[in-house]
Amino acid sequence: MSRIDATFQRLKADGRKALIPFVTAGDPHAGATVDLLLAMADAGADVIELGVPFSDPMADGPVIQRAGERALKNGIGLRKVLAYVRDFRARNDKTPLVLMGYANPVERYGLDAFVADASAAGVDGVLIVDYPPEECEDFAAKLRAANMDAIFLLAPTSTEARMAQVGKLASGYVYYVSLKGVTGAGHLNTAAVAEAVPRIRKHVSTPVGVGFGIRDGATARAVADVSDAVVIGSKLVELLERQPADNVALTGAAFIRDIRAALDE
Repeated sequence: MSRIDATFQRLKADGRKALIPFVTAGDPHAGATVDLLLAMADAGADVIELGVPFSDPMADGPVIQRAGERALKNGIGLRKVLAYVRDFRARNDKTPLVLMGYANPVERYGLDAFVADASAAGVDGVLIVDYPPEECEDFAAKLRAANMDAIFLLAPTSTEARMAQVGKLASGYVYYVSLKGVTGAGHLNTAAVAEAVPRIRKHVSTPVGVGFGIRDGATARAVADVSDAVVIGSKLVELLERQPADNVALTGAAFIRDIRAALDE
């Protein structure tokens, strides 16, 4: 059983929902990333998505784009991201880490080498934004063979056929993008999410996490009422971007504690 599966099973048994924060590796300060990850895990993050910086993040809004630019200026590439994972895993062997990013850095690294090195570092899941399910069956199989989960996106525009494709390949959880647009968009419609999640569950056996547009405890709680997990990124990254290096972990932990408290009310 993967760490992600074990985490969701434990939460289900406790009647709780998963909190999944997203941060970009190496942002806003290269030396603060591991302490930030550890602090968020201690504050109540159940799974952490760690963004791999990329120069052309087509699915991301201005906040995450700026984070990627800062990380690239800090010299952060995929090898450094895996080094962060190794350092985190040496001090925390419980909280799952998911790498989230784009195909180009992975393919430049080499698919087989990436799978081997990510598994050895302690990665638990991989979400490649621009890998549609019909084009990455082999990649998903390689991940599962290395005891990592292949995580996919679904959106309000996803057809029943696309949901069925994802259902055949996905493991760990499925990430439902609640809005049409890029990360950081507003106007979250929780009623629409409540209608979409049951449709997804007809095709997907894994837990369903919901992200995009979640910015505070109230929206997190509303989404958690109709899903298995809440994914929150842009608001967290926005809070961190102006923090000095010695305050990044404290700020991240405080934000996670507030969202965790809202989810557990």
